[in-house]
Amino acid sequence: MVLFEMAFNTYKLSDILKSLSFFEVHMLLVEIVILCFLFFILCLAGTGTDDKNLKNYESYPDEVQKRIREIPEYAIKIKEKSKWTTFVANLVVFLVLFFICGIFIREKYFCHNFVSILILGQVLNVFDLLVIDLFWWRKTKRIRFSKIPQKKFYQNPRKHIESFFRALVMYFLVAVIDGYLLTLF
Repeated sequence: MVLFEMAFNTYKLSDILKSLSFFEVHMLLVEIVILCFLFFILCLAGTGTDDKNLKNYESYPDEVQKRIREIPEYAIKIKEKSKWTTFVANLVVFLVLFFICGIFIREKYFCHNFVSILILGQVLNVFDLLVIDLFWWRKTKRIRFSKIPQKKFYQNPRKHIESFFRALVMYFLVAVIDGYLLTLF
C-alpha cells in the first residue's frame, strides 16, 4: 500500500498522460482495437444456438431467465454460477491477458503501467457496455432462444449495466496488480 501511495503522491495523472510517447500511445491504441475486436468475435462465436446461449444464462434479463426455467428442455441445461466465481475467473483471465499486453507498453514506473492498463480495461469495459451489450446484443437475433423469440423480453439493460459496474472494479484491480508486476522486471 505504501508503494501505491508513493506512486500517486509523486506523479499527477496529467503528467503521466503527457509522458506517454508517440509510440506508447499508438501501441496502446492498437492493443485497444485488437482487444475490442477479439472481444466482439468471442461474443459473436458464443451465441447463435440455444446451447451456446444457455452458457450465458446469467447475462439474460430476469424476464428471459424466468421463461428459460419454465421450459424443461432449457431448465435441465442451466448451469448457474455465482457472481463471485465469475468475477474471480474473469479477474484471473484479464490479469494474464493484460499482463501480456502490458509487456509491450510497460515502463519502470508503477503509475505509467497502472494508467496504461487501466485505460485498456476501462475502454474495453465501455466498448462492452455500449457496443456489445446495448447496441448489438439487444438487437441481434443470435442471442434469442428459439422458444422465446420475442425481442421485447431481451431489452432490459439492467444486467448489462450491473456487469459494467462490476467490471469497473475488476479492471481497477487488474491495473493495480499488473501495474505493480510490470515494474518488477
